[in-house]
Amino acid sequence: MLNYLRSRLQTKFVIIEWLFFLLILSSFKTNAQLKTTVSEIGPGWSNNSVNTVIFRNSAITTFKNIQYTAYYNPEGKMVLAKRRLNSAKWEKVITPYSGNVKDAHNSISIAVDIDGYLHVSWDQHDTRLRYAKSKVPFSLELGEEQSMTGNEELKVTYPEFHNLPNGKLLFCYRSGASGRGNMIMKLYDIKTKQWQQLQNNLIDGENERSAYWQICVNKKGIYLSWVWRESWDVSTNHDICYAFSADWGQTWKKSNGENYSLPITKATAELAWSIPQNSSLINQTSMTTDEFGNPYIASYWAVNEVPQYKIVFLDKGKWNLIDTDFQEKSFILGGGGTKRIPISRPEILMNKSMLYLLFRSEERGSKISLASINLNKKHWKITDITDSSVGQWEPNFDKELWKEKTQLHIFSQNVNQADGEGLSAVEAQPVQILELQKIPVTK
Repeated sequence: MLNYLRSRLQTKFVIIEWLFFLLILSSFKTNAQLKTTVSEIGPGWSNNSVNTVIFRNSAITTFKNIQYTAYYNPEGKMVLAKRRLNSAKWEKVITPYSGNVKDAHNSISIAVDIDGYLHVSWDQHDTRLRYAKSKVPFSLELGEEQSMTGNEELKVTYPEFHNLPNGKLLFCYRSGASGRGNMIMKLYDIKTKQWQQLQNNLIDGENERSAYWQICVNKKGIYLSWVWRESWDVSTNHDICYAFSADWGQTWKKSNGENYSLPITKATAELAWSIPQNSSLINQTSMTTDEFGNPYIASYWAVNEVPQYKIVFLDKGKWNLIDTDFQEKSFILGGGGTKRIPISRPEILMNKSMLYLLFRSEERGSKISLASINLNKKHWKITDITDSSVGQWEPNFDKELWKEKTQLHIFSQNVNQADGEGLSAVEAQPVQILELQKIPVTK
């Protein structure tokens, strides 16, 4: 009888311990869910990565507490959507415009000017400029397609908008083909509501190579970095170069203050970090600046066979490197077309001494992940934002909202990408905005 009572008592203790464990586990899950709010907009094309390629630059943007986004639906129609911040209700418009969604280069880039007009450029890969803006401020209804200046608008690739602190809009793209293209810049004047040619050929590939760049803007000016590619083959990417403009794109300098003679060429470009060809160096990543205006450039490449995320940054006139060891498996980056890659290109964010990398890795189950480091401590922490895979997603977040409120809203969709511009036969997946309620902090 005594043994029976002891057995029952032990069983009760085991049950109580197990219930206590489940309660704690449930609490952790609830807290994790509280940190991220998911706002679903609608079904999107997901047979390749055209909706989530990083070089969209602006897949999502906020102006006066109105958040805008754009994507291709399952039929290839361009959809525009907007909402008030903190609202789950999206207003959507299926535009009369379509894109060649079978080519993942043909992404959509958006921006809102200071008068509230929405500007959109889409569906370009060595093809004519496609551009329209809203008929009235804060509207999703676009006007007719139009040219900007009429110059260098027949072979456009990688269009991207940037809001400048002076109220003007910057528009950049490559004119020409992979391995032999030049960088074009145009400027939109809010007073005249007209575009002007800012740079006919800022970075010249000299018909032998092309620059694949990333840009960031702050109150001090425009920061520009790029890698060179010698041919259509991504394995010929090499080196990270740098330029800065304090007068909003008119003139350009090196980090030591030396003026560039334009156009910038391979021979005259400032070398921020030397990286040889065949290093699995990725192109078109991201950059930001710290509170003192020092540029930080995020990329990945391999030194010992395993490609790792790396940050090249400027401090006291010297270029430095922050390395990571997130990856364990090797892969070789090479060939043409949109690649199926085990890791995404990274987005970089900063908030004072905190630096963040937003990325996706197959080694972490292809979830959306955020790596953080306190630059005073030099210790990385990685947090998975999603519970499940997002396929071949690449990061794109609301940069204007981050600048204004340090709030991180991420454009998300589970997409596929067959290697070399192929397609996958999959069902349409929902386009979502992930709102992080609490940004990880590394003490």
